[in-house]
Amino acid sequence: MFLAASAIVFVVYFANVAMGAFAGMSFLSDVGEMLVLFAASILFVVAILQKEADRKNKNGS
Repeated sequence: MFLAASAIVFVVYFANVAMGAFAGMSFLSDVGEMLVLFAASILFVVAILQKEADRKNKNGS
């Protein structure tokens, strides 16, 4: 769930950057862009930590 959310938020970030580069317009400000990228990073870290904890519990260690 967190990995999919991270991917979705990153697609929003990428769409904003692509629109800014190719169309000359973007829907996020610089601060908004930074917050979206930060949210994608945090969601990705949460997903990785969750998968690591699941693996640790599955192995019984």
